[in-house]
Amino acid sequence: MKLVMLLYLEDDHTLVADLLAHHGVRAYSRLPVEGHGEGTASGWYARVAPFRSQMIVALVPADLAAELLEAVRAIEEVHDPRHPVHASVFDVEAAAHSGGDALQA
Repeated sequence: MKLVMLLYLEDDHTLVADLLAHHGVRAYSRLPVEGHGEGTASGWYARVAPFRSQMIVALVPADLAAELLEAVRAIEEVHDPRHPVHASVFDVEAAAHSGGDALQA
């Protein structure tokens, strides 16, 4: 079992949701994220404005995690090319849910 984490600009949500659906990922959690990074300071506060981003996490089998990484690498067009979709995969040692047995990792 793997935990896949995707980070992307809010404007690319449809692209990422379609990618997950195409690969059969039906359950995931999506969170709003305030992204900070390099850029040119401007505006009233003379600092780099934060980015409106999203983060998705999903528990998936190892083969699907590898498939998703390849799918992210293959994305050719995003809303802002300076902000590509990022994907990371983490090993899951064990998982459980309330009222149930441990999930197979």
